[in-house]
Amino acid sequence: MARSTPVSVDWKGEGLLFEATTPHGTIALASALDEPGNGVTPMETLATALGACTAMDVASILVKMRQPLEGFRVEVSGERAEEHPKKFLSLDVVYHLKGDLDERKVERAIELSEERYCSVAATLKPAVPIASSYVIER
Repeated sequence: MARSTPVSVDWKGEGLLFEATTPHGTIALASALDEPGNGVTPMETLATALGACTAMDVASILVKMRQPLEGFRVEVSGERAEEHPKKFLSLDVVYHLKGDLDERKVERAIELSEERYCSVAATLKPAVPIASSYVIER
C-alpha cells in the first residue's frame, strides 16, 4: 500500500489563520468566519481539490486524444448541510471547454476521470453524490 507524502498545517498565531505546506507549495487557510482574502476555507479547498484533480485528468486525456483544446475551466459547487458539521451533501462539477472538440471524446475523457483516474472523486464518492455536466464553446 502506498503512503501519501505528509502535509503540515501551521497556525499563524492569530485568529483562525493557518498555512498548509506540502512538498509542492503552500496554501493560506482561514475560517469561513474570517474576512475574505485571508485564505481559503477547508471546504473550498476540498472542492478545489476535486476540480483540480478531474481538470488535470480531462485535459491530459483530451491532449492524448489529439483534441484541439483551446480553453478549459471546471466549476465545482455543492449543497451543504445546515447543521454542524455542515458537510457536503452533494457536489456538482461543470466542465467548460473551448475548441472544435469531438463531443464523444469529451464525454469519454470526463467518464475516464470520474470513474477511473480522479483519486479525489474516488475518495469522496462513497459519501457524497457527485453530478457532472459539460459545455463546449466552439
